[in-house]
Amino acid sequence: MRTLYLVSVFTHILSAIIWIGGMFFLALVVGPIVRRQGSGGLFVQLVREAGVRFRLIGWTCLLMLLLTGIFQLVYRGYGWADLWSGPLWQSQFGKVLALKLVAVGIIFLLSALHDFSIGPRATVLMQENPESREAKSMRRLASWIGRINMLLALFVLFLALMLIRGLP
Repeated sequence: MRTLYLVSVFTHILSAIIWIGGMFFLALVVGPIVRRQGSGGLFVQLVREAGVRFRLIGWTCLLMLLLTGIFQLVYRGYGWADLWSGPLWQSQFGKVLALKLVAVGIIFLLSALHDFSIGPRATVLMQENPESREAKSMRRLASWIGRINMLLALFVLFLALMLIRGLP
C-alpha cells in the first residue's frame, strides 16, 4: 500500500507540474509572442492549436490531481464519513483542506468556462475579425480567466504545502 501511495504522490506532483507549467508557458511564452506579432492569421492559429492541445493535457492533469488527491486523503485515514462530520472541518487541517477544495472547485469552473466557452469564442472572433471590439473583449476576458486560474493554482499549491508540511 505504501508503494501505491508513493506512486500517487508522484503522479499528483507530476500532474501539478505539467498543469501549472503549461499555464506559465502559455502566459509567459505564447501570449507575449502573439501580442508582439499582432493578431494575424498564423498567430491566431498558434493560440488556437496550443489551446486545444493544452486543453486535453490540462484536463487530464486536473482529473489525475482529483483522483490522486482523493486517494491520498483515504490513505491518510479520511473516509466519506469524515467529510460529513464536524471534527474534520473544525480542525486546522480541515479548514485548510476546505479552503483548498473551494479553490479547486473554482479552478474547475473557470477552466470549463475558459476552455469550452470563452476561449473558443474568442478564437473564432479573432479569426473572423481580429480588430473588432468583441474579439478584443473576448480575448482579454479569456486572458484574465487564465491568469486568475494560474494564481488560484499557485494558491492551491501553497495550501497543499501547508497540509503536508504543517501550518505556519
